[in-house]
Amino acid sequence: MRKFQVITLFPEMFTGVFENSMMWKAQKDGIVELTTINLRDFGIGPRKQVDDTPYGGGDGMLLKPEPLFAAIEAAKQNDATAKVVLMTPRGMRWKQSLAQAWADDAETGYIFVCGRYEGYDERVLSLIDLQVRVGDYVLTGGELPAMTIIDSVVRLIPGVLGGADSAAIESFSDGETLEFPQYTRPEVFRDMKVPDVLLSGHHGEIAKWRAEQSIKAQD
Repeated sequence: MRKFQVITLFPEMFTGVFENSMMWKAQKDGIVELTTINLRDFGIGPRKQVDDTPYGGGDGMLLKPEPLFAAIEAAKQNDATAKVVLMTPRGMRWKQSLAQAWADDAETGYIFVCGRYEGYDERVLSLIDLQVRVGDYVLTGGELPAMTIIDSVVRLIPGVLGGADSAAIESFSDGETLEFPQYTRPEVFRDMKVPDVLLSGHHGEIAKWRAEQSIKAQD
C-alpha cells in the first residue's frame, strides 16, 4: 500500500479532499493510505510554539527547525523509505509526466511538508529529498499544492480510475497534447448539436477528428 503523509498546521483542510471521490475509493480499496500529521503536536513549550522571528530582521515569522525535524522524523517512523517533499515556490514545477512517474513507482511513499507564514528555517532542507511548486505564484501555505500533487498522482495509480484508458486520453498524458472535446446525450441541446462525425460510427474518422481537435486545442 502506498503511503502519502502530510505535515501541516491545518490538517482539517484535508478532510474533505481525502474522504471523498477517488481519494476515498483508493483508500477503501486498500490502494493508498492518506494521513495528516499536525505540526502543532511537535511545537515547543506549553503554547506549542512552531514559529519565530527571522535572524537578521524582516517581516513575518518562520517555521522553527525543532518542530519540523520532529514531525518529519515521526513520519519516517511510519514509512522509513518515504521521500520527503517540501512545498515551496523555489521547487521544481509540477507537471503531468512527474505525476505519472510517481504513480508508476509502486514502492515509494511520500511525506509532504507544508510551509506557512514567511517560510521555514533553511536547515530543514537537510531532511528534504525534493522541492516542488505547482506554479509560478505564491500561496499562503503548502496545503493546496500538496492536495493538488497527491490528487494528480493517486488518480493515476492502477485500480483507482474506472476505465483502463481513462488517463491515457487526458490532457498532457503524452507530456504536451490537450484532450479533445467530448459530448454525451442529448444529441441536440439548446440548438447546439453534437458533431456529425461522432454519430457516424466510423471509428477511423472519429480518431482522426479527435487528433485534429487535440492539435487545435494547443493553438
